[in-house]
Amino acid sequence: MIEKIEHTIKVKWIRSVIGRPDSQRKTIRSLGFKRLNQILTLPDRPEIQGMIHRVNHLIEILEGSERKHG
Repeated sequence: MIEKIEHTIKVKWIRSVIGRPDSQRKTIRSLGFKRLNQILTLPDRPEIQGMIHRVNHLIEILEGSERKHG
């Protein structure tokens, strides 16, 4: 049987969502963040990359994908 290896990406929430648009707050929550300075290991999939791109000014990528957007 073939096992599929899923790549992951580590991200850290570094900036507050106070004063930010509601869509950015919802994106942070959708990624799974509960509190500031929390580190999550997320699957490196296109939908996750898109959410990270929307709030890249609020989070920091610690390790994982080196894919560039833009």
